[in-house]
Amino acid sequence: MKHYKPKEFAEMLHVSVKTLQRWDNEGVLKAYRNPKVRKLKKKLKREQRSLSRKYENLKKRGEKPATKRGANIDKNIFRVQKLHARLANIRLEYVKFVANEVVRTKPRYVVIENLNVKGMMKNRHLARSIAEQCFYTFQTWLIHKCKKYGMEVRQVSRFYPSSKMCSRCGHMKKDLQLSDRIYVCDGCGHTMDRDLHAATSLLRATDYIVLT
Repeated sequence: MKHYKPKEFAEMLHVSVKTLQRWDNEGVLKAYRNPKVRKLKKKLKREQRSLSRKYENLKKRGEKPATKRGANIDKNIFRVQKLHARLANIRLEYVKFVANEVVRTKPRYVVIENLNVKGMMKNRHLARSIAEQCFYTFQTWLIHKCKKYGMEVRQVSRFYPSSKMCSRCGHMKKDLQLSDRIYVCDGCGHTMDRDLHAATSLLRATDYIVLT
């Protein structure tokens, strides 16, 4: 285990279906997006549509794709497989890069959410986006890096009401809607960006387990 001198701040990591967000206790946000993935996904869709058209043409001619594929279809399949492999490699390297960046800042502790990924995957509209975020891979790599440097990783209970409970007075806003992007406390009037408020609540959470 390597020794390091922790800095006087903590970090909270929030993984959404679109981005991976990193907040510190001073309210500084860094959102991670990978432009390469978006570009390659567009290219993959084009190749998949091209392959689908080739198969449809075979069916129209009464031929079986399994036996009469031809060289062009084989080349198309290879391009699709190559793009899938490239996307998987980019996502893997990217989650490692983000985890390494977190460790490099030397926080006193890192907070992550205990997400119900299996339950989230049941939403057919979000399942693909959730799978592409590599939640489990990111968490595994982050814990590995934090253990290496002796950093504390806290996992907050999935039932912790970080969005609804005021980070200042503790009042519970039960009528908070998903469309409400600004949090306004009914108790003390505290107003804050919804995501920043949730991150602040998670950083101050006491209901957690230590993973490292």
